[in-house]
Amino acid sequence: MGTYTIKKPVLTEKSMMLAQQKRGFTFLVELSATKGQIAEAIEKAFDVNVLRVRTVTTTGKVKRRGAKRVSVALPKKKKAIVTLKEGQSISLFDVQK
Repeated sequence: MGTYTIKKPVLTEKSMMLAQQKRGFTFLVELSATKGQIAEAIEKAFDVNVLRVRTVTTTGKVKRRGAKRVSVALPKKKKAIVTLKEGQSISLFDVQK
């Protein structure tokens, strides 16, 4: 799967707080990706050493859209929270105060 395993970084208040504390970096990943594939893709893409990968799969929500208020099911999502070796960081999550 390579770097296509990683879809995009999750940039929310909670994920940025984790990144500032150097406890974890959060990414949206493919549903079929394993923890090993995610670790390999992060190491190749950002040139860091991954110690641990935690994953969370969320179910798709049902939303009501349109003038007739039709119910539409949104797809599942999978997040990966990656812990790096001490002293390493990913530049995407660096925020200046």
